[in-house]
Amino acid sequence: MMAKQLITILRDLTTLHNSLFWFLKWLAAGLGSGWLPKAPGTWGSLFALLPAWFILESWGLNGLWLATLLVTLLGFIICYYVLPELVKLGQGHDPGWIVIDEWAGLWLNIAILLAIFPEQPLPVILPLAFVLFRGFDIIKPFPIKNVETWGAHWFSIMNDDLAAGLMGAILGLFLLQVFA
Repeated sequence: MMAKQLITILRDLTTLHNSLFWFLKWLAAGLGSGWLPKAPGTWGSLFALLPAWFILESWGLNGLWLATLLVTLLGFIICYYVLPELVKLGQGHDPGWIVIDEWAGLWLNIAILLAIFPEQPLPVILPLAFVLFRGFDIIKPFPIKNVETWGAHWFSIMNDDLAAGLMGAILGLFLLQVFA
């Protein structure tokens, strides 16, 4: 009798672990947007615009700053727990489908642009932030490429996208100053 109960408990714990792991992967994949075929970073970034718009419309810029902080912290925590398991499964240290880092970097870009140019409408800011963020994230000019190698893999995954968001925002601020 005792052995059956122990087996049942172990099976339940395995199911719970697998369910939690799947849920964390789903969050890391940007609510699944990183699992779309071809260019997962672009899909993840494009998908991240919708919740950014909703947050801005519902809670304003302060809400987006808070959401950016939360998604960044969540990204670090998720990558810390998920990456070792993914490496064991042979998926490498930075699977392309992990796009929570794109969400954090893009939202940082949008928040900075709106903090300096709050009068700019979202139909201007969101596409500008998307293009600039993706450009810097794909090309990875200095220092983004270097930042990508700082620290443990779970930490560096987030770093390069936050740097791309910051650099994209700096260029966006210049463009808005000159052309707006």
